[in-house]
Amino acid sequence: MLDPAAWERPVVPPPTDPLQRRAWVESLIQNAGYKVPEVDRRTRRIDAVLLHPLWGTLIFFATMLAFFQIIFTVAAPLQDAVQSVFDWLGTLVTEHVSNSLLSGFLGNALIGGVGGVVVFLPQIALLFLMISLLEGSGYLSRAAFLMDRLMARAGLEGRAFVALLSSLACAIPGIMATRSLPSARDRFATMMGAPLMTCSARLPVYVLLTGLLVSPDTRVGPFGAQGVVMFALYIVGALSAMVTAWVFKRFSSRGGPALPFYMEMPSYRLPRLRSVADAIWSACKGFLQKVGRIILLVTVGLWLLLSLPLHSDAQLRSAGVDTADQTSVSAYTVNHSYAADIGHVIEPVFEPLGFDWQINIGVLGSLSAREVFVATLGQVAAAQNPDDPTKALTHMTYTDGPHKGQKLFTPATTAALMVFFLYALQCMSTIGAMRRETGSWRWPAIAFGYMFVLAWTMSFLTHTVVGLLA
Repeated sequence: MLDPAAWERPVVPPPTDPLQRRAWVESLIQNAGYKVPEVDRRTRRIDAVLLHPLWGTLIFFATMLAFFQIIFTVAAPLQDAVQSVFDWLGTLVTEHVSNSLLSGFLGNALIGGVGGVVVFLPQIALLFLMISLLEGSGYLSRAAFLMDRLMARAGLEGRAFVALLSSLACAIPGIMATRSLPSARDRFATMMGAPLMTCSARLPVYVLLTGLLVSPDTRVGPFGAQGVVMFALYIVGALSAMVTAWVFKRFSSRGGPALPFYMEMPSYRLPRLRSVADAIWSACKGFLQKVGRIILLVTVGLWLLLSLPLHSDAQLRSAGVDTADQTSVSAYTVNHSYAADIGHVIEPVFEPLGFDWQINIGVLGSLSAREVFVATLGQVAAAQNPDDPTKALTHMTYTDGPHKGQKLFTPATTAALMVFFLYALQCMSTIGAMRRETGSWRWPAIAFGYMFVLAWTMSFLTHTVVGLLA
């Protein structure tokens, strides 16, 4: 009944005097039983610990350390199960496909290449499971508040941490999240540092290289050494991103006043199961779509480069290859392929880092997507030893040069390769996103250039230091 004339009681207008009007409003509120909303007491007590400058920071780092321990300990049996499926498929191809060319395509390009990337799906799922749990519980807002102090030392604010945190999934949403930064200088500085955050595309590479570098049985106190290495890679990536943002902000010509940081702290709650499931499904779906589009396309191209030119039996016998031994034939074909020629061309650039042509073509392929590096090594290993690609990868050796016959993935080379992927901008999609956000190719070119120089330099130092210590 919107018509006042139809009300049962006459409308009593409020007093005209300001003091009387205030008392009248307060009496209405009191009679209505209105109470000012307050922060939940349990939330206050928990925040007293989690937002403490010392204890809160220690709890945050302990949470992140447990985060990566779970990735290895829980995902390992799941990964083995997925790997066993692809091994079974590889056995079926070997037993039932007699055509050598088709068998090589199915076994090396699809199962060895694409399958070598899909086996890391459990790690991707676990990563986003834990991120969504932390976000759904309200803890990530507290982490942003804690990191605001650290970000301030880099001349940035807490909103920049949110953008950098978004880059853990992918640098593209992290770069897009810089739109929320009111300062143009902060926006460009954060954008330059975001690709250094360890995105999910690096995870398969890190898991593969960590498995080659550190034994699963090795422990650091009560923690597994593989999880500690992974945690260190994420920490170094985050610190590098902040240092880079500080450098770009310090020398940027774009000005802007320092603005205060505001963020709503939600009450602690149980994460919604549907939201968590949606986050995991979206991440896994995006990962598989990338495998189905970009990685499959590049993998097929790499398989052609690794399989051509074709060699006749006469050429193989003249080279001393036993044509009845399929493993020897495959190894010879790969070592004398177009891909090997391309890898040798760029070898002078990466030789100081301990990389050979086999690693070089993986690095080149990873420019389309970092996961392609895993697919490339999977193809090379499957071609050299179709019966046991994992063993072939572990025992891979230099095929020529002064180190011919020596083990390729030494601790020095493996550590250098990790560091290279930590710093290099090997993602055309990220470069495209940076181009859209800045409206120019200048900043993407600067990002790609400085990150390649940084990656090469840090990898060289890592290879030298680990080589001396090993």
